Amino acid sequence: MSDWKHVIRLADLARGSVSVRLEPDAETLGKLAKELNLEALLAFSGKLTVRPWLDGAEILGRYSARVVQICGVTLDPFEEELEGEIALQVVPPGSPHALIESEGSEISLDLDAPDPPDVLESEEIDLAHYLVEQLVLDLDPFPRKPGVAFDYTPAVTEESPFAVLKTLKGDGE
Repeated sequence: MSDWKHVIRLADLARGSVSVRLEPDAETLGKLAKELNLEALLAFSGKLTVRPWLDGAEILGRYSARVVQICGVTLDPFEEELEGEIALQVVPPGSPHALIESEGSEISLDLDAPDPPDVLESEEIDLAHYLVEQLVLDLDPFPRKPGVAFDYTPAVTEESPFAVLKTLKGDGE
């Protein structure tokens, strides 16, 4: 994914919660827009708090973004404001709190249960990655310009089966 990173170590949380404000520069916004298949990413920022949770961390916060997408109906670009919340837990590799999947075993999912924690690749948390991931989850996969409706009515020609056969046979026969 993107080169934009903001890394904190799990060890940094030993002293308590860490709060950060993330806002990429204009060049990074352009790269992110390209990676996310957006016409433009005009603004993007987030305020996150990371606090200790079990043997890992809990990431809480909010983000806001201004994106330009292409309408799936009119193919016109349009601007949209997005805001969202981030709330997730992460654990280090090998944590006893990670969801362990063994090959060939079935996993039962409870849709009302909270999501299992993400398992980190190391002892570091890339907050920028989680911020971008949340933006991607909140983007509409079929963007539609406000006020535009998809209204398609196929042409209805009601022909009897005999009329269709007559056109196949020819008029004069």
